[in-house]
Amino acid sequence: MHEISLSAEKLFLIGSFNVTNARLTSIIVSILIVTFTIIFRRSRFLETIIEFLYGLFSDVLESRKLAREFLPLLTTFFIFIVINNWFGLLPGVGTIKYNDLPLLRSANADLSTTFALAIISITATAYYGIKHTKSIYIQKFFNFKNPIFFAVGLLELLGEFSRMLSFSFRLFGNIFAGEILLLVIAFLVPVIAPLPFIGLEIFVGLIQALVFTMLTLVFLKIATTKEGH
Repeated sequence: MHEISLSAEKLFLIGSFNVTNARLTSIIVSILIVTFTIIFRRSRFLETIIEFLYGLFSDVLESRKLAREFLPLLTTFFIFIVINNWFGLLPGVGTIKYNDLPLLRSANADLSTTFALAIISITATAYYGIKHTKSIYIQKFFNFKNPIFFAVGLLELLGEFSRMLSFSFRLFGNIFAGEILLLVIAFLVPVIAPLPFIGLEIFVGLIQALVFTMLTLVFLKIATTKEGH
């Protein structure tokens, strides 16, 4: 039975850069996304995806202007996450070996990838919060008017850190658990039995990408609304 390591396995070094199987998968997926986007940038399929996401973001934000501003970031989140989730279900991912290690591993089944995505999400939220509300957003965390406001600010900072961890572990946990489930089912009842679970994981991969994107969207809305502070 193939073993799944909790952390990504190191394959080789490029200078001082450590290339793990999850990072290699992430690089491959990124290249595929960029290539597909360049080739099919005027296709109706891609336009339909963008139009759907734009409409969804506009409805939540109640502002088409903000939706246009956040569209590149949020669309990138969604596409990158969902393609990585689905790529991890392809035959050969996790089974093709390099120096007795899996050559490829779903990028989102590696905590470092999901943590990086969470950092980008929180940092972008802070950037847009400061851009749209100026000092109001900063005062949410650093308010020296009295000890109570200062303590509340510290709790808000702790909340941001907790949100980052929640983002990371939610995505990582769901994708990693899906890999374990498919591995166990394939070992116990190979060939036919895993098919329904693969379908389930395709659905879960889509939902997890949408959840991460929509949570980021909600936090962006709160951060850029002065009444929310």
